[in-house]
Formats: sequence, C-alpha cells, structure tokens
Amino acid sequence: MDDNQDIVFNSLQELYLRIKPALSARKSELNRKGLSYITEEDIWNYFKENKWKNATNLNLHEMVSDVFNVDEVLIDDYLKNKLNQQNRTLYFNNEISEDDVHEE
Repeated sequence: MDDNQDIVFNSLQELYLRIKPALSARKSELNRKGLSYITEEDIWNYFKENKWKNATNLNLHEMVSDVFNVDEVLIDDYLKNKLNQQNRTLYFNNEISEDDVHEE
C-alpha cells in the first residue's frame, strides 16, 4: 500500500470538513486570546480568499500548518475589513411604538 497516495477532494465543502478540526482548534486558541468573535468560517474564508486563492497542488498538511501558524492579526484585520465592506442599514424594530417615546 502506498502511504503517499494523494487524497482527492471533490468539492471545497469536502476539503472544509476535512480541515474543520484544525479550524476549530485554532478558533479555540483565538478565543482564549480574546478574539472570541472569530469563527471557523472566518479562518477558512481568510485562507480561501488570500493565501490559498491562487495556490495549486496544496497538500493537506500544508493547509493545516497554515491554519495553526498564521498570525492572528492577519485574520482579525481580514475580518474587520470584511465587516467594514458590508452594507450597514439603519433599521427600526417594532418593539417600541412612537407613543412610548416622549420628548422632555
């Protein structure tokens, strides 16, 4: 049996599920460092949109190594940049009626 046989993923979802344990471990580490708002999905998206975007022939062990060794500042900056790009809308919910608001 050849131990160097390549693992082939049929979709990005399959690849994501394969490295999700590494993403979860890294998320836990970031949470302990006070970055509790960063999720597995944020870490995945950071790599997918940056480091792995134009990469070819990536090895699973290299991807896992990337996840564990990336500077958390890069992920944090990426996420903050993404949040700044989102369209934020002012909205009013129906919990407070106009009759409940009084000017003094």
